Amino acid sequence: MALSAKEREELLETLKARFEKNMSRHKGLEWAKAQAKLEANPDKLRSLHEMEKTGGEPDVVGHDKKMDEYIFYDCSEQSPKGRRSICYDRKGQDEREKKGVHPAGNAVDMAADIGVELLTEEQYRELQALGEFDTKTESWVKTPADIRKLGGALFCDRRYGHVFVFHNSAPSFYAARGFRGSLRV
Repeated sequence: MALSAKEREELLETLKARFEKNMSRHKGLEWAKAQAKLEANPDKLRSLHEMEKTGGEPDVVGHDKKMDEYIFYDCSEQSPKGRRSICYDRKGQDEREKKGVHPAGNAVDMAADIGVELLTEEQYRELQALGEFDTKTESWVKTPADIRKLGGALFCDRRYGHVFVFHNSAPSFYAARGFRGSLRV
């Protein structure tokens, strides 16, 4: 569903304010150029609106010069509140629900619904180089197929001044575990 003119304007104001407040995340980049790309891509604006609505606080973290795309990550201090208590994927969620336990959803489907990609382990580490994130929460990250095939999934956090990558069974879910997304515009 398309954003209303008011929603679009409010989102662009929010994104611009966040961009200007956190210049260390995107040195050498100009908001006006990123905004022009956003205004030309209403579907991407809708995805950013959903990232914002679920507590992700999306911000520009880079620019792919070859593809001429701005890269947004969820930059909320903790894993987005509106995306926690979720399993890794639909198969994991179905396993839980068969046992009578109902998580709030799953990271893979929620990311697809929002129109973003789960951060990879590499992207998660890139994000952590820009600040300290997930010091009290955890975030599912894109899990390699060979790990998922065996029933596992990966998540990350920051504790004791270090970034950690852990594994858990894909059906597991915790109140402090969500996911972070990436979007290219």
